[in-house]
Amino acid sequence: MDIKLSEIKSKEIMPGYHGKMVHGENMSMAFWEVEEGAVVPEHSHMHEQIMQVLEGRFEFTVGGVTKVYSPDELVVIPAHTPHGGKALTPCRLLDVFSPVREEYK
Repeated sequence: MDIKLSEIKSKEIMPGYHGKMVHGENMSMAFWEVEEGAVVPEHSHMHEQIMQVLEGRFEFTVGGVTKVYSPDELVVIPAHTPHGGKALTPCRLLDVFSPVREEYK
């Protein structure tokens, strides 16, 4: 299956988080455009997650440890680990989830 990211309709999943979602059989990818100051409240889920900052600066707390991430930095979030964050600037983020995030379909 070939996909053009430019042809995927963006969804505002939560205030300030505009995502384009791609789903495979066992994983999901979310390409985020995040407004400055937008917050994702602390939460956890059954999915293993890898987050990469593509542009901007993103403050992210994983398992009680807070760091500021910049382009080219990634963080691996184990399943069921509390995490949340805030865009310090406008950001572009990439999240990869396994298994598939059914609620993002």
